Amino acid sequence: MARINSPEKLEKARQEILSRRKPDAPCISICAGAGCLAFGASEVIDAFKAEVEKQGLTVDVDIKKTGCPGFCERGPVVVIFPEEICYLQVKPQDVPEIVSQTIKEKKIVERLLYVDPTTDEKAIHESDIPFYKNQQRNIICDNIKIDSKILDDYLAIGGYEALSKVLFQMSADDVLAEVKASQLRGRGGAGFPVWRKWEGTRNSPGEIKYLVVNADEGDPGAFMDRALLEGNPHSILEGLIIGAHTIGSNEGYFYVRQEYPLAMENLGIAIRQAKEYGLLGKDILGSGFDFNVEVHRGAGAFVCGEETALLRSLEGKPGEPTPRPPYPAVKGLWEKPTNINNVETWANIPLIINKGGAAFASTGTEGSKGTKIFSLVGKITNTGLVEVPMGITLNDIIYKIGGGIPGGKKFKAVQTGGPSGGCIPAEQLNLEVGFDELTKAGSMMGSGGMIVLDEDTCMVDVARYFIDFLTEESCGKCVPCREGLRQMHTILTRITRGEGREGDIELLEVLAETAKEASLCALGKSAPNPFLSTLRYFRDEYDAHIKEKRCPALSCKELISYYIEPDKCQACMICLKKCPVDAIEGGKKKIHVIIQEKCTNCGECFEACPSKFGAIKKLSGEPVPPPIPEAERTFVKKSKEK
Repeated sequence: MARINSPEKLEKARQEILSRRKPDAPCISICAGAGCLAFGASEVIDAFKAEVEKQGLTVDVDIKKTGCPGFCERGPVVVIFPEEICYLQVKPQDVPEIVSQTIKEKKIVERLLYVDPTTDEKAIHESDIPFYKNQQRNIICDNIKIDSKILDDYLAIGGYEALSKVLFQMSADDVLAEVKASQLRGRGGAGFPVWRKWEGTRNSPGEIKYLVVNADEGDPGAFMDRALLEGNPHSILEGLIIGAHTIGSNEGYFYVRQEYPLAMENLGIAIRQAKEYGLLGKDILGSGFDFNVEVHRGAGAFVCGEETALLRSLEGKPGEPTPRPPYPAVKGLWEKPTNINNVETWANIPLIINKGGAAFASTGTEGSKGTKIFSLVGKITNTGLVEVPMGITLNDIIYKIGGGIPGGKKFKAVQTGGPSGGCIPAEQLNLEVGFDELTKAGSMMGSGGMIVLDEDTCMVDVARYFIDFLTEESCGKCVPCREGLRQMHTILTRITRGEGREGDIELLEVLAETAKEASLCALGKSAPNPFLSTLRYFRDEYDAHIKEKRCPALSCKELISYYIEPDKCQACMICLKKCPVDAIEGGKKKIHVIIQEKCTNCGECFEACPSKFGAIKKLSGEPVPPPIPEAERTFVKKSKEK
């Protein structure tokens, strides 16, 4: 397509694209996000291409390689439009049946539909699946509709309409007013009002100003930004250009994690296409406004998610935070005024411009507006990406969308906000999700990680795990973070090993308070949250570990023992064969026993024992019964009662 140099030509190009498409023609959208690719989506895509050609439907059927729609637990996901028929966990061998039945005969392949585990009801349409039905997907909804490598797909759904409006119908003050009216807060973690950042950078003296997209998504289990970059990079790019025009910047940067190769690839394609179409670079849409972007690969340091550390990394320096003030809006990249927002924040901007700030602000709580994308992982039936309105309760996310806890286990807590977040217990399941609400509960929004924990999770060990992660990721520049976290990890490790002592909790509290008050950046200031929140809600578990040398969750390796109940042992030899240290004695028709002196508490026997037998028992804080005498170990199969 020729370069577009006016709003009229942009709209004409959009109409030409739409005129070439048949809205009623079948379109097979196949998720090609990183999650589904891991499940074999590439083979499914190839199978569809081959089968469509084989059945002579190449001209009539469109096949799209799309971004992640969110339901990662059931990938590869295939949605057939215009009917919106959704098939889950599709394999290459399913493809001929889908093409012959659904595409040609308009019949449903029922075995590939979602089945509600409680009612056994099947959902034909994507929007009928509870996982999707209970969300409000304003941003991620387009992922399954477009091929992220084809700009025409983004234009067909209204892409760059907001940019055209900003360049030719609105002043910078008008745009800033809409962003202010939306009450959008940064989705990267801090939740700072976006309009204030923009205004601060815009009003700072100096002709050269920079814009940065923070895509250094380092939280374990979080992949919101990755999914947006892979699935709809143009939405982020459009938001960035709008921000640049409003602030008065001509140069921007994407700071993307090195571990996101597909996101890097799709983003690079989007930038090249936008330049070719005249939507990026010099004289954008013939408006006279110039804006260029470059992509920088992050080296994987968690601390570079903090904006001052990120800017130093961009400059080629070690990724270490610097004191604030001055803030980046005044003195940022190469000491020039710089505005930094994360991927999801920028993706919201076109939505706000197209629908208005007031419409955006109509969703949410008093202090948190719009929707938020979370990565829902852990001990949850439906893992994946969820986009929900601010103000939704944790209960609705975990049970209506997430499908509850698998295996009939009880919900114990949910950890929000990434490694520096906190754990919220079952008694607060009705808590509304919002920046201020989560902070009051001892956690935080963060970038959107949400890890569900069940009854088998030791909360002391959870605190130890996250403090360990943060200790390793500390840049080491300031003592409260570098040394304080290391000491916290040492003490927590001792406690989980049954070596805790009186005064440990008080010492941990002092170290946590010091880190919160005296650390240089947000990593150190928020790092104690995992400990403080678990102590706040699960103090009894800390006491059990220290005073009783017992792990209530039967999780801490050094505090548990394994014992084979003679009455339940079936002498099947499964556990004996699985034991890596030969700590189990037994044989055919001989009841097994665990030799405690040899046992390393690895748990292999417990996992291997068939659940219908349940012969192996975990013990903590109680003595292991003595092994039955050798003479009584002969196994006698019990006859079934009539």
